[in-house]
Amino acid sequence: MPRMLDVSNEVRAEIGDEEADRLLAGDSAPGGYDCTSCRTPGDPEQERTSTVLFVGDETAVLAFAHSTCLPSQVVQVTEEQLRGAVRSISGAAAAPAQAAPYQAAAPYVVPEQAVLGVTSGLVLIAGELHPALVVEPTSPVARPGALGSGDDFLPLLIEQGFMPVTELSTAPSVLHGWSVLLAVGQLHAVLQPNPNGGQPVAWWQAHQPLQVTEGWRAAANKHQQVLLFAAPVGSIGRQPREDLLRDALDRAAANGRLVTAALPLAGL
Repeated sequence: MPRMLDVSNEVRAEIGDEEADRLLAGDSAPGGYDCTSCRTPGDPEQERTSTVLFVGDETAVLAFAHSTCLPSQVVQVTEEQLRGAVRSISGAAAAPAQAAPYQAAAPYVVPEQAVLGVTSGLVLIAGELHPALVVEPTSPVARPGALGSGDDFLPLLIEQGFMPVTELSTAPSVLHGWSVLLAVGQLHAVLQPNPNGGQPVAWWQAHQPLQVTEGWRAAANKHQQVLLFAAPVGSIGRQPREDLLRDALDRAAANGRLVTAALPLAGL
């Protein structure tokens, strides 16, 4: 079956015609991948897939994304950002290459800006299933205007009203002003209050609306809210199953690296 792989002209120019042709022939592309945008599985034999090349000063990393999430493109990043993102990957399958160290990768940072990886799942708390979103940036998040490489991701969220947790024994309280935007059963954005007043603004927004499971949507309908868990880079990782995601959340909470809040639904 032919690969449904898109290699843009700018990606081809960076990796060369020979490597691009190998990718299109399926010789050096993975049989499956985790989308570098929405972090859900993809299959280049079943759905249109984009090649996204992240280029640092000395290193280039080739990632794969659903074409509905990202077009095939070249993204310039700093070498430090690229190396840090590669170190944060756990379980990513390598894509063999002949002339350059390309490999399948998790979402990466654009220059001077962390990308927020968002995973949806059901979390069991006090015997009841709750719809949850787990947010983990791909690099440390500095306070605006701050110098240095510190990570202020959790302090910034705590200042917004998110609460630190050491265990997932009770559901968090509602954080008013924040909300999760669902439309036609798809996840569109996490909204936060507008500092200038008026309509809420997007804190995180999907490149393309993300599908959620029937169970997740049913739980969201029942509770009319979604639990948002946030952790610094390297705390959760990409977990293929909800039980492993829960284990990662428990570890992050026990280590003091998790904040949470319940966000009302902005629409269904």
